[in-house]
Amino acid sequence: MQHKLNKNIYRGILILSFIAINVLIIYSVSFVLAYLKTGADRANMLHIDIKSETVYAPKINWANSENIGRKISKQELKSIEDNYLKSWYIKNTAFKNNSPYGIEDFYTDSARVHIFNNLKLNKKQQISIEATTISHSPKLEFYSEDGKLAVLTDKNVVEFQKIYKNNKLLFSSTDTSSYKVVLLLEDGFWRIRHKVKIENEYYKDSTKTIQPKQIKDSEILVEGKPFTIKGINYYPKETPWDMFGENYNLQTIEQDFKLIKNSGLNSIRIFIQYEDFGKEKVQLEKLEKLREVLNTAENIGLKVVVTLFDFYGDYSVLNWTLTHRHAEQIVSTFINHNAILAWDIKNEPDLDFESRNKETVLAWLSQMIKEIKKFDPNHLVTIGWSSPEAANNLVNEVDFVSYHYYKNIDNFEKDYETLKENSLNKPIVLQEFGLSSYGGIWNLYSSSETKQAEYHKKMQAIFKKDSLAFMSWGLYDFKKIPTAVAGRLPWKNTKQKYFGFINENGVKKMSFLHITN
Repeated sequence: MQHKLNKNIYRGILILSFIAINVLIIYSVSFVLAYLKTGADRANMLHIDIKSETVYAPKINWANSENIGRKISKQELKSIEDNYLKSWYIKNTAFKNNSPYGIEDFYTDSARVHIFNNLKLNKKQQISIEATTISHSPKLEFYSEDGKLAVLTDKNVVEFQKIYKNNKLLFSSTDTSSYKVVLLLEDGFWRIRHKVKIENEYYKDSTKTIQPKQIKDSEILVEGKPFTIKGINYYPKETPWDMFGENYNLQTIEQDFKLIKNSGLNSIRIFIQYEDFGKEKVQLEKLEKLREVLNTAENIGLKVVVTLFDFYGDYSVLNWTLTHRHAEQIVSTFINHNAILAWDIKNEPDLDFESRNKETVLAWLSQMIKEIKKFDPNHLVTIGWSSPEAANNLVNEVDFVSYHYYKNIDNFEKDYETLKENSLNKPIVLQEFGLSSYGGIWNLYSSSETKQAEYHKKMQAIFKKDSLAFMSWGLYDFKKIPTAVAGRLPWKNTKQKYFGFINENGVKKMSFLHITN
């Protein structure tokens, strides 16, 4: 009996092993076939999902032309545009990494030779180049009868590049160049055959000549009259750092705006999160919510400083064009909105200097100022620096200087005077300041609502004496602070909850008496 049982067990093991081996063979064959099939997939070859993900989006404006040769369809012209722009992107990626990977997909055999030689030389000399193009103005000059050859000129291409040697930045530059380009249709894709520089046409950067009408003699003007900002940074009590999310409530926002206006303030500062609004593909739903907020502010009589790119911290040169498209969609939508006082490019970008490289951050900011002024020449532009010392950066490029101050109040006037000496006679706005009323173990019981009230009373006395512009932080205390804002450490996170003039139960604190002068 035992012998028969053992034979059945062995037989069962053999059958199961046979089935397992066959399943493994079938799986292996299908995997190999799938791999071979995807080997020609350009999206996988380039490590990017070209069909569903935008990786490069410079501004492109086609010039009207009656090209010699065959008439081209809109679809084929779009195909040329798509492959032409990707040729720039993949080349820039190659020179950043000193790798030829992907070049064969966008350049013909003869065009690759020069690129490959330069890559080998750069790699040998330990040189790498980070580059991007900001805008293109192509014109189709010729499209062959057989539909396999296209010639275009691309005039006044704005290019930015940073050159490194041994991982150390040598220099960065912004240039404007024009090109004659020959493309061939191979395997269903347009590839670069020749690309040579040609003489530029007269090019004028209009952003350098725009003089905002809202500034006069170091004062901000509204409807032609001097306007001293008396404002506050705003988030709804229940949805801090998520004002436009699923729990967006316009009725609550309207009530808060009326409270702010009735308290004697005339302006607010709000925040737009880069990813929340859809990055380079801004969501129409978010724009509509922003429109409602701006309309509400206008009806109540509040001016708005809109801070862009909150929670953004990449600054990678190859991603610049995506941030440009993000900014373009937002600011061009509200180019004529009367509630907007200014676009604030980025909140405290100087805090990214160490981790993201100061030169890269400043270059991104500088180019973004130019882009926003092109998209919306009607409104002012500023940057919300974390300190008066940091606010010395890019003074000549912003319309007014904004800074934050959380240092000892006794040093405020001295620090302000130092900043004023370096501000090129531009208006100065204290964009954030305040004191937490938290008095517990995590700050050794060193604060209280009484001390917070005394702080604001002293600051408002200084503002009134010198007619200084200010925006306090903030209207409400919050039950929870996102870790992305203040981290997880309790001695940092906890005190951030208690900067408001109104506590988490909706009761006005003593400091509310000094919300303005």
